Amino acid sequence: MDFLDALAGGPLFAILAVLALVDSTSFGTLAIPVWLLMAPGKVRVGRMLLYLGTITLFYFVVGLAVLLGAGWIVENLGQLMESRLAMAFGMILGVGLFLWSFRLDSPAAKERARSGNGRLAAWRRRASGQEPGGLGSLMGLALGAGLVEVVSMLPYLAAIGLIAAQGPGWPASPLWLAGYCLVMVLPALVLLAARCGAGRLVERPLARLDAWFARHGASTAAWVVGAVGVVLVLNTAPAVLSAL
Repeated sequence: MDFLDALAGGPLFAILAVLALVDSTSFGTLAIPVWLLMAPGKVRVGRMLLYLGTITLFYFVVGLAVLLGAGWIVENLGQLMESRLAMAFGMILGVGLFLWSFRLDSPAAKERARSGNGRLAAWRRRASGQEPGGLGSLMGLALGAGLVEVVSMLPYLAAIGLIAAQGPGWPASPLWLAGYCLVMVLPALVLLAARCGAGRLVERPLARLDAWFARHGASTAAWVVGAVGVVLVLNTAPAVLSAL
């Protein structure tokens, strides 16, 4: 019996906990919080909690909507994603991401990142409270991250399906969903506590890591965006071209 078979045969609580911990390593629930924690200076605990609360609430609302329409989604989502329109949209999006990756890795973008004047650096300064207008930027960052990755979070969609099929039913199922969303941000909360409790010990390593990201972040982001674009084109182009 492999890992997936063992997981599927376990208690529902254990299955959901494992899926939630997998989701906790996503871009919005872990990568961005770590990026915000690397900002120099004192950690604004309230702002970090606002970010985590916003993305948790976003996922809960999306999950609740999916839970309400779980039956329809299971029956129709597969056909919708395989339609010609969806394939064409995916191909156009892939080409756009691939072209955008070259702009992200331009010499001007690299220079702005090194000098601390890049868009990401400015966004983080506002989000962390170092510049005015941070709360809106912080909540926008959380919502934007959620929108970008929610359709690719297969463990979350699987968990919603399990709650709908094997959960306690209404009105308890939304409580299970809320618990799942809280577990998703638990590692980020642990890192926040560690950053606050051992700030002096971790400040220098975080500063070095932040400097490395400033030097190489533009190229890394460009490679990631370009790779996603290529994968989208490769997955959708055959269906689009065969329909011509």
